[in-house]
Amino acid sequence: MLLIRSLLFWLVFALSMVVIAPLVVLSYPMPYARRYRLASTWARLNLRWLKLVCRLDYRLEGREHIPDQPSIIFCKHQSTWETLALQEIFPPQVWVMKRELLRIPFFGWGIATLKPIAIDRKAGRRAIQQLVSQGIERLREGLWVTVFPEGTRVAPGQRGRYKLGGAILAEKSGALVVPVAHNAGEFWPRHGFIKRPGTIRVVIGPPIVSEGQSAAEILRQAEDWIEGTMERITDPALLQPPD
Repeated sequence: MLLIRSLLFWLVFALSMVVIAPLVVLSYPMPYARRYRLASTWARLNLRWLKLVCRLDYRLEGREHIPDQPSIIFCKHQSTWETLALQEIFPPQVWVMKRELLRIPFFGWGIATLKPIAIDRKAGRRAIQQLVSQGIERLREGLWVTVFPEGTRVAPGQRGRYKLGGAILAEKSGALVVPVAHNAGEFWPRHGFIKRPGTIRVVIGPPIVSEGQSAAEILRQAEDWIEGTMERITDPALLQPPD
């Protein structure tokens, strides 16, 4: 049944992307808020479908920690799931991502219209400069900026190397950093087809004040909170592959 349920989910996931992504592209002349609302409808649709067909839901803790002003989200990256859920949990946002993702048919085309900060990881200092300049511009426009500080998805129970880019943006912009931990990878594994039923735990931490702190200090605080929370919410029993 897990295989059948997962197959049904992926069918709707793919078909809805094929339908909505071109609509997002065609909506480019519209104001950003309308384009974003259309794109986030796809995310919400698939979260509802995931709950219905795969019986996979989530529980949010720490909603009271979401600031009123545009901020920078530092999120643990384990799965595709959080790229959907963050759109439902937080105000309109842009994502820091590798430039290659924009070339993915339908998905990348739609994302390209939503003001992403698409960087070339091999560009080194120029990539950081782009992240800072475009990140500050987006924050001034009233948009949040989402960063996955580990840069790529990591398996449950593992810890990637936290990179300075998002923290440098926080230092230069003075924006608050909102740390987010979750255990989605235990239910929706990276590179995994099967979705396990259950309830994903998402925890939002107290905002980290960046003013007066160096990028290294900001990153250390975010990493300590995220990884400390991961130790608390990770279920060792779910780290094994499903039967």
